[in-house]
Amino acid sequence: MAEQTPVEIVRQAVERWEGVTTHDHRFGGIEFRRGRRELGHLHRAFADLPFTRAIRDELVHAGRARPHHILPESGWVTVPMRTASEVRNVIELFRENYERYRSLDNRPAGTQTGR
Repeated sequence: MAEQTPVEIVRQAVERWEGVTTHDHRFGGIEFRRGRRELGHLHRAFADLPFTRAIRDELVHAGRARPHHILPESGWVTVPMRTASEVRNVIELFRENYERYRSLDNRPAGTQTGR
């Protein structure tokens, strides 16, 4: 049996979470959503995930992500996933987005703000 690719490992982890759906991403790859919110998407060797700019800055400063490869001034980050530790980091970052969106979805009506 062949070893799983990073994309397969991340996909199997993220798809298990309640309310997560998988879609083809418009620029290629696999996109994960919780409701209408995109948690992020996978390409062959990296993941792109949306965060607020403040969270993006923290992740970049901590070395967990790089500014997005196309939109470096946005809150998006690009995260490599070539090694086992990088794959674990990607799954953790997807989980952070999942929990952040879940908490936003559980706020009383009229108090939800942004991503």
